[in-house]
Amino acid sequence: MLDQESFWDADIFAVITDKTKPAIKLTIDELASRGKKVYVVDMSGKPDQGAFQSISELPTGIESAIIGLTKTNPADAMADLEKKGIQKLWIHWRTETPEVKKRCIESKIQCITGRCPMMYLSHGFGIHTMHRGIAKLCGKY
Repeated sequence: MLDQESFWDADIFAVITDKTKPAIKLTIDELASRGKKVYVVDMSGKPDQGAFQSISELPTGIESAIIGLTKTNPADAMADLEKKGIQKLWIHWRTETPEVKKRCIESKIQCITGRCPMMYLSHGFGIHTMHRGIAKLCGKY
């Protein structure tokens, strides 16, 4: 099984968003529909009700986190999540920065980059399942 597929086996997730990546909202909804516990950190400045505003507010015991940030460097969130003991990170497609790449190499955290989470979570017929099919055909799944 690919790391991208086994990543979703965790029971508890943190999702770090600034509301600039629409697939992050879909990811939150899909994880919740699968019965996963999802803690959302909304760094948009206008957080949804029930969302945390800072990674420091997250409880302990979270297994994996998805980062979908474009307004701030995702590498900063990676450092804060590592302090919380989270060892598996998914950095949303097209948000990787040089600092993210460096941190993934230097850290002991498992990092998945260059992939949209919904390409692995979606079902039925839609843009994300078509994306998955194309990625498989091109050997980029």
